[in-house]
Amino acid sequence: MTDSSPDKPVWISRLPLIAIGVVAVIGAFTLRDYLTFETLADNRETLIGFRDANYALTVGVFIAVYILIVAFSLPGATIATLTGGFLFATFPGALFNVTGATLGAIAIFMAARWGLGERLAAKMESGQGAVKKIKDGIDENQWSMLFLIRLVPAVPFFVANLVPALVGVSLFRFAVSTFIGIIPGAVVYTSVGAGLGAVFARGETPNLGVIFEPHILLPILGLCILAASPIVLKAVRGKKGI
Repeated sequence: MTDSSPDKPVWISRLPLIAIGVVAVIGAFTLRDYLTFETLADNRETLIGFRDANYALTVGVFIAVYILIVAFSLPGATIATLTGGFLFATFPGALFNVTGATLGAIAIFMAARWGLGERLAAKMESGQGAVKKIKDGIDENQWSMLFLIRLVPAVPFFVANLVPALVGVSLFRFAVSTFIGIIPGAVVYTSVGAGLGAVFARGETPNLGVIFEPHILLPILGLCILAASPIVLKAVRGKKGI
């Protein structure tokens, strides 16, 4: 049965998206004081002890918590990434971080597509004028656009999860581009987390602006240019009539 069926109220298909919005608002006010660097510092010995005694369980719980944080747009994604590095080192910590973030992104992507995306994509497809041109432009450069919004540090993660759902991107393309596209940033922050032991010992806080330092930012910008190059080439060829 499709969303357009008269037997299925529209609001039912929007329930997951509504639930995400409600939990996100509640979480923003109730969890912001708990999912912090200070909380991680205060509980570091307990976390390490639990990890040493229950490694596989710790991995499973960590990924599950990361999925919930991303799926419900809760505060603390950066702290979760640092925790992944602190508990599991840069590798396999980065793999656990990327896995949790990707699965959480898929959850919110599916909720958005089920609630709004399929209808909106259909309207854009059947529309005319500027709206149709925007939809066609995205379709022609989906892989490039998907990687680009993941690689550009200035694009909020939840925006990169919602926009593809609203323009009819397939789940496969979204999942692959998310997993691969967030690896550079995840590795950077996971490596920062892996060095938290020394940071804690000095009583300092980690440098979360490290991703904007030239030796980190320039390679990521290079990847952004690489991702954008097919779009630029198509635009140039289109103007030349090639």
